[in-house]
Amino acid sequence: MPDIVPGPVTTLGVYVLNEGYFSMVDNRANSSISYYDIASTTVEKDYFKKQNGIDLGFNANDLQQYGSKLYCVVTGTTPAAKNSYVEVMSIATGKSLKRISFSDDKVGFLPRYVMFYKDKAYVSSYDGKIAKVDTATLSIDSRIAVGGALEQMAIVNNKLYVANSDHFMYRTSNNASISVVDLNTFTKLKDIPVPINPTRISATTSGDLFVVTRGVYMGASPTLTKVSSVTDTKISENDKINVEFLAISGNNAFVIGDYTDPFLNLFTIATGTVGSKFITDATEVKTPYGVTVNTLSKDVFVGDSGDSKFFWFGGDGKNKFSFATEDVPKHAAFRYGYK
Repeated sequence: MPDIVPGPVTTLGVYVLNEGYFSMVDNRANSSISYYDIASTTVEKDYFKKQNGIDLGFNANDLQQYGSKLYCVVTGTTPAAKNSYVEVMSIATGKSLKRISFSDDKVGFLPRYVMFYKDKAYVSSYDGKIAKVDTATLSIDSRIAVGGALEQMAIVNNKLYVANSDHFMYRTSNNASISVVDLNTFTKLKDIPVPINPTRISATTSGDLFVVTRGVYMGASPTLTKVSSVTDTKISENDKINVEFLAISGNNAFVIGDYTDPFLNLFTIATGTVGSKFITDATEVKTPYGVTVNTLSKDVFVGDSGDSKFFWFGGDGKNKFSFATEDVPKHAAFRYGYK
């Protein structure tokens, strides 16, 4: 049966994925999930381990909610280690429902991001394949090869768009394109050429997509590219915009600058330009690392990797609260209350 729940009416708690510091050495679990309870104003820093008695894993990269479940993408360390999986949890309790292996008998697939469409979860991996996961059985239906070292995805107009990055550990000739997948047939349609090393992609409500490309050190510059999901072609390219992170939620969008200038600004979708600073009070976020919008309240949650804190802002950019987390907080997901 489809994983459907009624509409939420209030936010009860906030889950935070703490990415931790990147490690290729299998000597400690460097990722964790914290949980902030709104009613009691208390935070459990390593909530996943408390609820499940095991560590989350190595190099967790994405945390998303769908229906009554949380999906955490754990990349793992190396293909040979075969410690790649998607951890599926109950949003109500944080308890594990299933750890879906992303390895075969030889190597790990190194999954990166997860998105959802018609009761299926789609997971990108560094091995160049997209996996389709049934959200009822929590099993992988199939995997198809689409490109190179895959990173972030976007879904619009019954199609999935995924970035083919230029990862230094997983070299591939397909490192300057967006692959397009028809979700009705789960087949690859084409590659859309973009500047080298695309890492992030976000869809607008109009169906256009913005692609963050990071370029290469001492070579191609970072760019922001706009793509049409109607024609599946590049619309424009701007090499004057250097951002590491882009998130679009409805009519709101946010960007974070790269490590040399980690600004947190609004992004103007209509013009494809960086807007004013998002924070409008005296709050200092040392190193913004991720932005998640609570679609129920429209509040904005920002991870600070410099101070290992998570900030809760109103849509007006004024700070409501902050709480301590584990290392490198990145994404948020929300436990809602229902009638």
